Amino acid sequence: MGRPSSAAIVLLSMLLVTISCVPPPRVTGNEETAGRYHMESAVDALFAPPSPEAIPGDLRGEQIRLGYEMVVNTQEYGKRYVGNALNCSNCHLDGGLNPNAASFVGVSVLYPQYRERAGRQVTLTDRINECFERSMNGKSLPSDSVKLTAIVAYIEWLSQNMPPGSAVPWRGIPRLNSTHHPDPLNGKKVYEKKCVFCHGSDGQGTRGGPPVWGPRSYNIGADMARTIVAASFIKANMPRGWGWTVTDDEAIDAASYINAQSRPDFPDKIHDWPKGNKPSDAPY
Repeated sequence: MGRPSSAAIVLLSMLLVTISCVPPPRVTGNEETAGRYHMESAVDALFAPPSPEAIPGDLRGEQIRLGYEMVVNTQEYGKRYVGNALNCSNCHLDGGLNPNAASFVGVSVLYPQYRERAGRQVTLTDRINECFERSMNGKSLPSDSVKLTAIVAYIEWLSQNMPPGSAVPWRGIPRLNSTHHPDPLNGKKVYEKKCVFCHGSDGQGTRGGPPVWGPRSYNIGADMARTIVAASFIKANMPRGWGWTVTDDEAIDAASYINAQSRPDFPDKIHDWPKGNKPSDAPY
């Protein structure tokens, strides 16, 4: 029997999310106490995002389309705010449309929300700028930025079918439930076998995949710098188009190896978790 296409795999994963009555726990980056993650009790909305091809042709549509470009072509459209070689869509796969990769669908209904890492209520624009400062190793967009407003407009447009108060069960990344102790030495072997082709032997990326360590990758303040978050992302989505093909242990080991490599610092880390409860896998 031949291997299923990547499109079939994505479709199947979306179907599993939408028909499940009780979705798996998700690594959300929003409830960051060690060992405590968000789990919705029931699905009250379906994963039914509009297609980017359906973005309207009016002025509002132009704004939404700019937001889409900021997400999928961040290096071009948001270059002045980016400090590495990543696009937003390297984590928010498929322009934020993949339910296994921190999808943007429904996210706008969740804000404002309290974040333990910040120790305060944050808005959607705050959260976007956190990503630019950490995952993109760059700087915040001004509050009156047309491009920041456009990203918000795109996320709100993707969330248009979500009823107020929806659970958004696909929020974040499906979390691994494992007691496996990370083994970076084995992780190196997993990386060399299953990750090198896209990310390079030196982790600096290729035309097929982004850098995963070094100066052109995310900094230590990014959510992906936490082993459990990176492992969950790897398990659900990597190798690209072949998510769920590595074992839980392989994903954890590969994540521990990747995050053991050098990457940019995040000077503002001293302000994180001001009220305590820092996760045990935080790298600082």
